[in-house]
Amino acid sequence: PKLAEELVPGVISLSGLLKVLQALLSEQVPVRDIRSIAEAIANNAGKSQDTAALVAMVRVGLCRAIVQSIVGVESELPVITLEPRLEQILLNSLQRAGQGQEDGVLLEPSMAEKLQRSLIEAAQRQEMQGQPAILLVAGPIRAMLSRFGRLAVPNLHVLAYQEIPDNKQVTIVATVGPNG
Repeated sequence: PKLAEELVPGVISLSGLLKVLQALLSEQVPVRDIRSIAEAIANNAGKSQDTAALVAMVRVGLCRAIVQSIVGVESELPVITLEPRLEQILLNSLQRAGQGQEDGVLLEPSMAEKLQRSLIEAAQRQEMQGQPAILLVAGPIRAMLSRFGRLAVPNLHVLAYQEIPDNKQVTIVATVGPNG
């Protein structure tokens, strides 16, 4: 109760807090550690009141819990990455669309379809090996790729580089893109 009193309405509105929590839950982020969530919001709400920006900042604060919910205590984090050229195209597109307007990023339909197929194949290979499907991408395009990727692969976890805890060893198991 005291934590909530300090946060609402001084730092963030109740509806803003609920939007952040809903966004986290929609991405299957554990929200049990409400203290860490509140601290991340309190530390960053002055920078932005935008829900997507706050969610990104909270996710960085919860990175250990997020990654642990995916791979447990394993030290190795097997990830799928984007072809560097494609990641740069998406980042440039986002920049042109305007800061924070992630929905403004557009992929040519044939490129999007090829990327989706490539993601499905990589995720299936991961699952056949008993590993979770994790796509590791640049922070600014994480939310957009999470929405896009989960349309084809519902159990896909999309993490930003900033969300990887120091104690995890990243292993690239596949690279996806429109070229395969």
